[in-house]
Amino acid sequence: MRWLVVVVLLLICGWFAWVYRQIEATADVDNAQPADAIAVFGAAEYSGRPSPVLHARLDKAVSLYDKEMAPVIVTLGGGSDKDSGKTEAGVGRDYLLANGVPFDKIIAETKSFDTEEQVNSLAYIAKREGFHHIIVVSDGTHLFRIALLCRRAGLDVYTSPRAALGRIDDIDRAKRIMHEMLSYTALRMDLRASRLHLWLEGRSG
Repeated sequence: MRWLVVVVLLLICGWFAWVYRQIEATADVDNAQPADAIAVFGAAEYSGRPSPVLHARLDKAVSLYDKEMAPVIVTLGGGSDKDSGKTEAGVGRDYLLANGVPFDKIIAETKSFDTEEQVNSLAYIAKREGFHHIIVVSDGTHLFRIALLCRRAGLDVYTSPRAALGRIDDIDRAKRIMHEMLSYTALRMDLRASRLHLWLEGRSG
């Protein structure tokens, strides 16, 4: 019986080691190339202003747009009752407008509340707009899971991580990686509807 426990523990450790390596490998590579659209995954906003994380994601999208990597930017993410009607996507749209992106080149999706919902909304938008290739922008540690969800939704995506935020990322990185390791495992185990997944997903997207 003891050997069986040891084998199970080794398998679990091996699985999480593999997931960790995949997250790190995806986080460190910018795969952006010419596409039909750029999609910015949502992050927190504070009373109508983007959080540092959302700010960095939007800056990356503006940079890609200015390089003519894609003609359209999609902002993703809704809000809660505590947000006074503000949404992550709406705040993102306002930021993009202030940074020179024309209104008709922005699509704001304001209903989704977690990563999976954002991917599903993006798939709907892609089908409606005829987008075949999409650059997805988020935290580097987030992109491995996003890529899997996008493949499952039939999307062809190129991952592009936001810029690092110095000490903010240094302090938060371990927490983000742990979150992604557990979320990815829950996803692969088809636990999307479980309490575990909902707790892990929360509002961190």
